[in-house]
Amino acid sequence: MADNSITLFSPYKMGKFNLSHRVVLAPMTRCRALNGIPLPAHAQYYTQRSTLGGFLITEGTLISPTSSGFPHVPGIYSDEQVEAWRNVVDAVHAKGSIIFCQLWHVGRASHPVYQPGGAAPISSTSKPISDKWKILMPDGSHGFYPEPHALTTSEISEIVHHYRQAAINAIRAGFDGIEIHGAHGYLIDQFLKDAINDRTDEYGGSLENRCRFLTQVVEAIVSAIGAERVGLRISPAIDFNDGFDSDPLGLGLAVIERLNNLQKQVSTKLAYLHVTQPRFTLLAQTGSVSEKEEAHLMEKWREAYEGTLMCSGAFTRDSGMEAVAQGHADLVSYGRLFISNPDLVLRLKLHAPLTKYNRNTFYTQDPVIGYTDYPFLNGTT
Repeated sequence: MADNSITLFSPYKMGKFNLSHRVVLAPMTRCRALNGIPLPAHAQYYTQRSTLGGFLITEGTLISPTSSGFPHVPGIYSDEQVEAWRNVVDAVHAKGSIIFCQLWHVGRASHPVYQPGGAAPISSTSKPISDKWKILMPDGSHGFYPEPHALTTSEISEIVHHYRQAAINAIRAGFDGIEIHGAHGYLIDQFLKDAINDRTDEYGGSLENRCRFLTQVVEAIVSAIGAERVGLRISPAIDFNDGFDSDPLGLGLAVIERLNNLQKQVSTKLAYLHVTQPRFTLLAQTGSVSEKEEAHLMEKWREAYEGTLMCSGAFTRDSGMEAVAQGHADLVSYGRLFISNPDLVLRLKLHAPLTKYNRNTFYTQDPVIGYTDYPFLNGTT
């Protein structure tokens, strides 16, 4: 329901977490974790973007050695990584913010150069990502995606265990919760989308089967750390990494039905559902999604989901304000604008000018340039 008194700067109760505003730091890969270990620069980067009662989601964080598809991304599967993340979390908590760790496995969106022993990446399928998409290699060049190894039915339980253990490790590191990355053509999405999943076992074919892997991951993590500490990101209607589906509305509703059922079973709501809106990219088979089509999808998903809904996808100040005022979303996550504006919440509140971001420094390894050197309104960094 529309309520014009609600703005991006209105407080919100997200389960057991009391948020002072609704502007969320979206998870964004930044490639600054040399050898997979968060550095002191990570603590500075996240604390720069922390506010009292604010909510941050980390960059995609690897659940296992087979998870990576980018250079120098952090993990959460070793004791050394857990301890390094603890320093980041402690610094964010000292600023009064809440922080979740996004758990990530890229699946087939990888390359043998990122895999233990130079093995093939794993996926729901043996089909590679098309040449339309390129992978960022460790030397900064771009390559093609190779043919992946389709997980056997018996191998899938081990991957579910990796997600569960990564969630436990995140809580050990002090994180307030975790977000499962089930979007953007990565591993979980490779099971969900019918343009990718060509399996003939109980993990392929019907919507019920294609949702099975995600359902098992969510249930395993909820049983380990509690539903109130778990968020999920999905993108039923975008085609990133060839991740499109013939019925995005039905896919989104199927995922939501399973989340609602789980919440009833455990008598606790998940922290949130995070949906990347179609404006994020193009829908492969139909071209650009019109505003009317996007609004219809989001309206149906919003009506169906029994809990906190977060949206992302190229939001501006005005569109974010409209989303929460109209009841289309409870929270709005911002990515690129938060990269170049560490004090984005204040700038949006004051309607102040925004610093432009530099795409050339999104995925570099420099711990300062394009990472912690963007100015605050008062001119400091």
